[in-house]
Formats: sequence, structure tokens, C-alpha cells
Amino acid sequence: MAVTMADISHLRKMSGAGMMDCKKALEEANGDFDKAMEIIRKKGQAVAAKRSDREAAEGCVLAKESGDFAAIVALKCETDFVAKNDQFVALTQDILDVAVAKKPASLEELLAAPLADGRSIQEHITDRIGVTGEKMELGFYEFTSGVSTVSYIHPGNKLATIVAFNQAVEHQVARDIAMQVAAMNPVAVRAEEVCQKTIDQELEIARDKAREAGKPENLLDRIAQGALQKYFKENTLLQQEFVKDSKLTIEQYLQKQNKDLTVVAFKRVSLNVD
Repeated sequence: MAVTMADISHLRKMSGAGMMDCKKALEEANGDFDKAMEIIRKKGQAVAAKRSDREAAEGCVLAKESGDFAAIVALKCETDFVAKNDQFVALTQDILDVAVAKKPASLEELLAAPLADGRSIQEHITDRIGVTGEKMELGFYEFTSGVSTVSYIHPGNKLATIVAFNQAVEHQVARDIAMQVAAMNPVAVRAEEVCQKTIDQELEIARDKAREAGKPENLLDRIAQGALQKYFKENTLLQQEFVKDSKLTIEQYLQKQNKDLTVVAFKRVSLNVD
């Protein structure tokens, strides 16, 4: 059966595969579109297996909020060229939309969730592997919830943040906090949420520096505690200086809006961005 250009174009629209791949699949399937789609999907599975040991360091990071829930997804690939492809970005957006609508509890649960055609997100990612010939994987799925939430996507789709608050908050104020998280990369909302391992490491580093500077042994713990407080000020969100007004901490900025307003959680996902 002769394959027409109209058939090739139709399959390309269905699959997103290249013209030659569509032509070969239709010829092998003797013009049967369902069989041709299955051939293209199997090619994706084969490429995925072949490239499983490759590094997927590029990708697209998107975030979205909906009322009390916000999510970030990062679909990873091998090259920036593929990461900027419209269909790759559209697939990332479709995955994010499912995440916000279904609120899955884990990345694995999200991968198993269906898109509009009933096929799983993992199957769609595998299809795109066959189209591009690159390794792809859903590298990150993060979410948070609160009385209100906000999301921020840094230009370039390599960095995104989400923040949850304990009460309703004006959108620009919420966005300011999300941009603060993007710019300053805090490790926790407040000092008491910093893990003990990090605290112990910072105290030990401070003691070592004090010893090297010739400080008396009986003063090392006091010096280390002072260094730890400086670490908290620089690395916990509420104690950080507000990037838009260094005279205020983030906590003070929030309290100017409402004395009880605070952040309950945040997430930050970055690909190749500090």
C-alpha cells in the first residue's frame, strides 16, 4: 500500500515523530495508523533502554498553584535544544496540570497517572524518547499546601519555586516571597527546621576556623554558636534580608502585611542554575 504525504502528516500530528520515522512506520504497518503508532512507541522503548545510562542534565522546570495546593515538575533530557522544543515544554505542562488536578502523593504515582488519551505519563515520556532519540525522565515532582499558595517560574524554565502560607495573602506579596526563595535558596523556613546534621557541620566548621585563627579552646563553642546564628540569618527564609528591601527581614516584610502572616513551607527545583 502506497503511503501518501497526507498519511505521513496525519501520523506526525498524532505522534510528534519526524517525517521519515512516520513514513517508515506507515510502510511497515501497511498503512494501518494504530500499528504505525505502536511501531513508533516501541522505538521509544528501545531508545529508552539503549540510553538508560546517559545523563539527563537539561530539561524544563514548571510550577503552578491552585488554591491551597502548588506543584513543581521537572522533565529532564540530555540537551538544551530538546528542552526548548515546544512539544517537550507542552508535555511538561501537561504533566504539571495532572499533578495539580490529581495531587499525587509521589513521583511514582504521578508517572502512573493518565493524560487525556488514557495512557500514562510514563508512556508519553517514552514516546517522546523515540521522537527525539534522547534520554528523558521525570526528574522532580515537588508539592506543598497551605491556606494559600503561589508559584514562580524563572525565565528560561530551569528554576521554579512554590510557597505555602498560613493565611490568604495578596498575590504580589506572595510572589515576592517565591522570588526570594528563587534568588536566595534558603535551606528551611526557620532555624528550628534546619536538620541536626547541617547544624553539627556548621558548628564544626566554625570551631575549625576559630582554631586556625588561634582562638583559645575555651572560646570555641561560643564562637561556633555565633557563627551558627549568622548561618541561620543567611540561610533560613524568615531571617533572610528581603532582596527588595535589605532593611527588612522576610519575617518583618510579612508582618507588615499582617502580624500573623507567615510561610509554612516552600520548595525550589533548579536545573543548571545556582
